[in-house]
Amino acid sequence: MSLARLNEPAPDFDAVSTHGRIKLADFQGKWVVLFSHPADFTPVCSTEFGGFASRSKEFEARNTQLIGLSVDGVQAHLAWTSDIERIFGYKVTFPVIADLDMKVSNAYGMIHPGANSTATVRTVFIIDDKGILRAMVYYPMNVGRNIDEILRVVDALQTADKHGVSTPADWKPGEPVVVAPPATASAIESKEDAENQGLEYKSWYLRMKQL
Repeated sequence: MSLARLNEPAPDFDAVSTHGRIKLADFQGKWVVLFSHPADFTPVCSTEFGGFASRSKEFEARNTQLIGLSVDGVQAHLAWTSDIERIFGYKVTFPVIADLDMKVSNAYGMIHPGANSTATVRTVFIIDDKGILRAMVYYPMNVGRNIDEILRVVDALQTADKHGVSTPADWKPGEPVVVAPPATASAIESKEDAENQGLEYKSWYLRMKQL
């Protein structure tokens, strides 16, 4: 397996999960959010899985498949996700990989010896519908993830791809997006010209528009 790098094909895998054996290639045509947790039956991880389970339909609406992962076995995953449903009231409908041999964890750089040499740190990998790794975020062991932010990044990437734009800091769907800056001196517009095209002019290199 090759290492995970942005804007390159995400490392494929063939792994045992709570939904049977799965491959990344099985989800071609869908976006994928692959996320790891340190261990089953731990407090912060449980709140995260409860959060992902409660928002799973929102990911589905974005053509996005959730896939969880840790180095625990399938039986532990099954018992833990059942307990999560009891505690939080939401069924974990997405697969959870049992990465006992750490092949997926190592391919994606989920093992950080400074944090823990035998457990995966909290990571999130967003892979597009063509299998390209588009975003990755690492979290410390003691800080839980924000599901809203993960959904926001999926929205931002999908919007950028669809419209050929970028998104500014704190962007949310429905807010103005950033258009590409001029590539040549002759393409630089005046504020008046930009506004006549419906652009919000901040500077020659920073122009925004409403989709």
